[in-house]
Amino acid sequence: MLLAGWILGHLCWMSLQWESAFGKVLEETYRKWLQYKDDCLRQIQQDPHPAGLFCNRSFDLYACWPDALPGTLVNVSCPSYLPWVHTVQHGVVRRHCSLDGHWVRDSEGHLWRDMSECEEEQSTYIQELWLKQVMLSFQILYTVGYTLSLLSLLSALIILLTIRKLHCMRNYIHANLFVSFILRAVAVLLKDSLLDQHWSRQITTHADIGDMLSHRAAIGCRIAQALMQYFVLANHYWFFGEALYLHSVLIASVFMDNNNCLPYGLLGWGTPLMFVIPWMLMKLLKENKECWAINENMNYWWIIRVPILFASLVNFMIFMKILKVILSKLRADNQHRYPDYKLRLAKSTLTLIPLFGVHELVFIFATDEQTSGVLRLIKVFVTLFLNSFQGLLVAVLYCYSNKEVKAELQKCLGRWRRRVEVLCCDQ
Repeated sequence: MLLAGWILGHLCWMSLQWESAFGKVLEETYRKWLQYKDDCLRQIQQDPHPAGLFCNRSFDLYACWPDALPGTLVNVSCPSYLPWVHTVQHGVVRRHCSLDGHWVRDSEGHLWRDMSECEEEQSTYIQELWLKQVMLSFQILYTVGYTLSLLSLLSALIILLTIRKLHCMRNYIHANLFVSFILRAVAVLLKDSLLDQHWSRQITTHADIGDMLSHRAAIGCRIAQALMQYFVLANHYWFFGEALYLHSVLIASVFMDNNNCLPYGLLGWGTPLMFVIPWMLMKLLKENKECWAINENMNYWWIIRVPILFASLVNFMIFMKILKVILSKLRADNQHRYPDYKLRLAKSTLTLIPLFGVHELVFIFATDEQTSGVLRLIKVFVTLFLNSFQGLLVAVLYCYSNKEVKAELQKCLGRWRRRVEVLCCDQ
């Protein structure tokens, strides 16, 4: 394997855990390596050749070497494309020119060089190794969370769709919220799979790196990234619909007609398109790099974040308003004015609203690009944990712990048992 390929392959391996960050490092390192190579080859062609016996100038895919006198040890600065070059600014890489005018080779016939002063510092490597282990743990955590959410939501969706007595406007919104969670989980897991496949290609030549970083190779993970952004927005806006519906049935129907499904459908599935499409266009025209996971221009990032923050903020305002109304009614001992299902719906939604999007407001300006160290790890952990397990919590509150659903399931189970008993008696 070529040495340059080994360096970029090392970064590629690290990118499996920090896909966006190290994907960017990989791409930038490769671009700098190409520039370093072009500058070296240009210098080789332009400089005049000395007279007599000497070791030829060359580029060995790692460093640029000048002509050397026989019997000398040649030092050149550590290559400028190394990601850790700032830690080895005063280091050099060495080669030896033999007395017969040929570069010295090792016992295996490879050109000998001493790169010890240009290698990454051990402390930095240990820190990166620790960070990789932490991110691997995070990846396992949210994979488990999304998998559990996916399984619980699928079964909850089947229950709501198959039991006819559960078909109503309230459960229509619940079902669409379940679908948005399901699609979000699938998109996240698919994106991770495509990113792993994209960054784990085998590297044997530097042409393989160019193929890996090409636009054609990144199409799959870019599509998955765009779908994930759409489903995340849809997820937030269907929960926004849940909050609006709760506000309508408990306070006043001022936002939407509760007998009409279309406005809720347009809000949940249509609104995200208004933001995802412009974001895709900006990425395609201005930041068409690797898997669209890097936010170099934060203005494009805000195209996606502003509608999420808006929905989260309004949800929280609705939460405070409904909570105030319910508490006032309970103090006045007028809770009988609300049917039981309304209080149960309020309880479920009021439980979810503080957990759904509050971290978006807390970390509003703490993006991955603007945070580092412990703060970044805390943000990543909180975000991944809440996002991945929210679907499981939604399924439990809106389906499995719902008295109406449990009563209908018991009726279905009772009917099934009676049918089994009749069949057994007939036999």
